[in-house]
Amino acid sequence: MKVERLPPIVSTLKPSNHPYLNGPWTPLLEEVNASDLDVIEGKIPDDIDGLYLRNTENQIHQPLGRFHPFDGDAMIHMISFRDGRANYRNRFVRTRCFTAEQEAGASLWGGLADPAHLSLRPGFGAHGSLKDNASTDIVVHAGKALSTFYQCGEGYRLDPETLDQQGVAPWGPLDGISAHTQVDEHTGELMFFNYSKHAPYLHYGVVDRDDRLTTYMPIPLPGPRLPHAMAFTEHYSILNDLPMFWDKDLLARNVHAVRLHEGLPSRFAIVPRHGGEVRWFEAEPTYVLHWVNAYEDGDEIVLDGYFQEEPMPKPRREAPSGYEHMMAYLDEYSFRPKLHRWRFDLATGRTREERLDDRVMEFGMMNGRFAGRKYRYAFSTISEPGWFLFKGFVRNDLETGATKAFTLGAGRYASEAPIAPRIGSTREDDGYLVSFVTDENTATSECILLDAAHLEDGPVVRIALPHKLCSGTHACWADRTRVA
Repeated sequence: MKVERLPPIVSTLKPSNHPYLNGPWTPLLEEVNASDLDVIEGKIPDDIDGLYLRNTENQIHQPLGRFHPFDGDAMIHMISFRDGRANYRNRFVRTRCFTAEQEAGASLWGGLADPAHLSLRPGFGAHGSLKDNASTDIVVHAGKALSTFYQCGEGYRLDPETLDQQGVAPWGPLDGISAHTQVDEHTGELMFFNYSKHAPYLHYGVVDRDDRLTTYMPIPLPGPRLPHAMAFTEHYSILNDLPMFWDKDLLARNVHAVRLHEGLPSRFAIVPRHGGEVRWFEAEPTYVLHWVNAYEDGDEIVLDGYFQEEPMPKPRREAPSGYEHMMAYLDEYSFRPKLHRWRFDLATGRTREERLDDRVMEFGMMNGRFAGRKYRYAFSTISEPGWFLFKGFVRNDLETGATKAFTLGAGRYASEAPIAPRIGSTREDDGYLVSFVTDENTATSECILLDAAHLEDGPVVRIALPHKLCSGTHACWADRTRVA
């Protein structure tokens, strides 16, 4: 492996015992280019050609208050596969806030767990007092990587392979872009939404394959909400109004406290992709962070995602002192998300629901070529109890109900794992799950590929990475044809 290390980033972070500033969440401050990566075990397949990109949160400066892991700055990690070889590089996303804090040599904004007045400068997005760190999501659209923040910020673009910074997406509206934009590989379109604390509170938009905004419309809501993701089918987009959102009375005092509003149902907006009449459907109350996929089935819209059985969990008593509340909201075994299916009947206006798997799982991925279309396989992460860490994967066959699973072993933690389809493949599971793994036993990181059809067999290949990665949130795969 040949490694080129770039000039260091200025950091003022001090050692601490914070559970999400140590171990697998230890911030990585180093940027590198690495070529001809070494193989630990197996052989790099020569039947995939593309890039795996992962977004991570890395705190650079000493926090002003109570650090939350979602406060860290975006760092994109990229591994490129071609002709049985692999290259890697990583870069911080140079957001306006990253640049401002580098110039100041210190933190300028408080975080998610802090009071709004702690920030030293006006903030961004729906919250209004946070740093726009672009550290939540990453997708590839119109040949560019797009990094976004879940509280609605600017969309920051990078060259997918070199990670050269390419500025802010010019089509971004005033209220920003939420994380979890959706890309339809069939049309090349990108669907997005944003939310805010002012009427109409929610907007939906479409950007075409040539990076032009073609649709932008309001989706009026009764008040400020906190949607986290959206889904789409061939002809529709699906947005939501879920009953867990900021407390209205506290929000009037600029206190951003979230609560579950009992008595309110979950509501889903079915919107024609390019605009038109919005139809609302009601369902059982819950909160959903992520959807797997959606598709049309006759008169019905089918939506798969993760129904939380306990959206507002009790504090974790066994957590380190002072972190009991935060640790509960980061622990899937506290809020208990389960793979779930909603069916919205466009003819009758009725909603049907069913549980697809009773295990705790989240962060679902599938073959992107089947996004918005009928599909068969969902791949979810299994989390480490008590932590926001992934220790393995489950494959659900949604036709037969059969499942397969793979776990990494003690002290090894994965990233979200999309499918890299084999060159020329047509079968949905003909490809590899790609994931970065941080090994706390050896203080190293690696990339693994798992055969999507034989998940239980373990890695086809393990590839060494040049440094230990900090954990994070989302990832994507892009075939070479989508980045050329």
